[in-house]
Amino acid sequence: MSWFTALRDTAKAGLTVDRSLTNPKRALRGAVAAALVVFPTLLLFGPAQATSAAMGAFIAGTATFQRSFRPRASLALVAAAGLGLSTFLGYVAVGIPGAYPVLLALWAFGAGLAWAIGPTAGVVAANTLAVMMVVVQLPVSVPTAIEHGLLCSVGGAVQALVVTLWPIDSWRAQRDALADIYAGLGDYARRLRHDPVAQVDPEPFIVGRQAARLTARQARRRPPELRGLRTIAERIRPALAALADPRVGAAEEGPERDRAREVLAAAAEVLDALTRAIRSGDPLRLPKDTPGLTLARPGSGSGEDLLRGGARRSARRLSGLLGRAADRLDRQDRGTVQTRTEPTTGLRRPPLAKVAPAALATVGRQLHRHSAIFHHAARMAVVVTSAYLAARLLRIEHGYWAPMTTAMVMRPDFAQTFSRGVARVAGTAAGVLLSTTVVQLFDPGDWVLAVLAVCCMGLAYLTMRTGYAVTTVAISSYVVFLLGLQPGDPVRLAVDRVSMTLLGGFIALAAYALFPTWQTARLPERLAEWLASAGRYAAAVFTAYGDPAGGHAEQDVRPALLDVREARSEMLAALDRAEVEPVRHDEQVLRELSRKQFDKARSAVGMLDRSTVLLEAHLPGEDAPPVPGAAAFGEELRDATALAAAAVLLGQDVDFTLLREAHRTWDHQLAGLPRDDRIDVTRAGARLVMQALTELERSVRTRQRAARPEPVPLGA
Repeated sequence: MSWFTALRDTAKAGLTVDRSLTNPKRALRGAVAAALVVFPTLLLFGPAQATSAAMGAFIAGTATFQRSFRPRASLALVAAAGLGLSTFLGYVAVGIPGAYPVLLALWAFGAGLAWAIGPTAGVVAANTLAVMMVVVQLPVSVPTAIEHGLLCSVGGAVQALVVTLWPIDSWRAQRDALADIYAGLGDYARRLRHDPVAQVDPEPFIVGRQAARLTARQARRRPPELRGLRTIAERIRPALAALADPRVGAAEEGPERDRAREVLAAAAEVLDALTRAIRSGDPLRLPKDTPGLTLARPGSGSGEDLLRGGARRSARRLSGLLGRAADRLDRQDRGTVQTRTEPTTGLRRPPLAKVAPAALATVGRQLHRHSAIFHHAARMAVVVTSAYLAARLLRIEHGYWAPMTTAMVMRPDFAQTFSRGVARVAGTAAGVLLSTTVVQLFDPGDWVLAVLAVCCMGLAYLTMRTGYAVTTVAISSYVVFLLGLQPGDPVRLAVDRVSMTLLGGFIALAAYALFPTWQTARLPERLAEWLASAGRYAAAVFTAYGDPAGGHAEQDVRPALLDVREARSEMLAALDRAEVEPVRHDEQVLRELSRKQFDKARSAVGMLDRSTVLLEAHLPGEDAPPVPGAAAFGEELRDATALAAAAVLLGQDVDFTLLREAHRTWDHQLAGLPRDDRIDVTRAGARLVMQALTELERSVRTRQRAARPEPVPLGA
């Protein structure tokens, strides 16, 4: 993609307006909390202190709107602590000649590293950096610095208190995450009717696992109907895949395939009903007539006879799992809940105090020159400090808008940085001009300005889902109204702010163009991680066949499944980001792999992943006899895929000769045993796995050995 096309597409994405709004009650709650801080502070202390308190209240409120499954009050408190610390340090450093740019660089570097913890941490850290630059005006004493820092913290603490006392949709995020899983399964069932080898979207399952991690307080207060449904959904997915796949399920054509389509259609309707009940919290209303699913149940008569072997077992398992999910949502008869299906306590989320060491360790692992997060942090430090120094050299009074813009615009990837940069510049210019016009025409007093600032805060909360450009209009307006409490010429201030926003946006975009972190160059790394995790997942499933009584299904298979799902999701996300980057998508970009080879290798790893899912759908019970040699083959498979992943990463050929010989020996051993469903399923699954690995071997066999340079932008 050329630079022109990339910039055009990202600019269009940044300026796109979505008509959806945030929950009005939540937006009102955030504005009320800010008002409870701004007005008393203005009355008791004055405009300067009210500005600090308002900044703390707004940013802490913004933290509660981020995509996170932690209690909102805790997010506000953490943001408040960061704001108080950044404000205090900023006020102290600005009074020491030469200290403030150094502090700015260090804080910006830390804010960039915070993205290693997650998007919420990265956004909150960037906001603390922006507040540091807004509230710091002139050199002040240490006691005054402590006062402003405490006021910022108080603003965030009030947000946390209001969130606690005025709960709104306390479990909405968890309900939506769980409902998205069942909605995705319903869509998956429909797609399987027409495409028996379709892939399921892993993202809802990953988000659902994050939502299932609870604090101790959340675990005590969780609605009963939300317990256990995620684990049932995890088991529904392989049952659907195994029923539809003609290699282990229903025949490709004929009456059995027609019956399988009926079962899949009925399952989709039940999954849709489960989705509605989970999302709304209303009683479950199942479809009145689901003949396909009824015929799949044991003892249902001749309809079941159309499904044979693996297809029949998959249909029975699917019907039973859907029944268990319905029981868990049946509020009229709690006695039907089968608590033995999965634990009701859920995953435990450690308190924030215990998260800090793990978060620091996560950040520490990014401190090397090959890390994309490290590149982002270094870029942030250089860009923010450069923008600040450039504004000072130009002797513009309110030059802090330039580094503030760069801090809010910079993201670890190209698409977000450029789209947010365009949106930030456009939104800031519109907001500043609009709010400055209001101040110039009506000359409002301090209290009216405070009211307007609070109203703009509420508008910013309300439009957070509408688009970054629209939200930036509201944010810029509330900052102008707050700073309007200070003396100065409104027109002159407006010119300075718009010009500094343009300067900051230009510096941020130019810095990314000169010092990029291209996702395209990291695609082989993502592919290798996916291959290694898929190999561990397949090995865990074979081990469960070889030792059913060992509890490997819960101890090994489920964690391996989660790992492979996250690896696949990260690779797909990287691929999506790479598609909009202005770099050459050829051998130079993918190092040792051409784009065609990469796509074939990705397809082969996907086949390995899906083959393992089909095997998992028929995992034997703990009382079943073991499959001879399955565990040993699983170990061989784990080692072979780990070596293959290293080969992909290092640009070497992939060789599965030893694994192929081990499979041939094991398959011959199984062929001499009496016919049994477990043996047949295991042999079929192993053949599918080897077929996928053979395709992977072929896809990278003809790679060129010559060293390739790093990716370069087009036109460079």
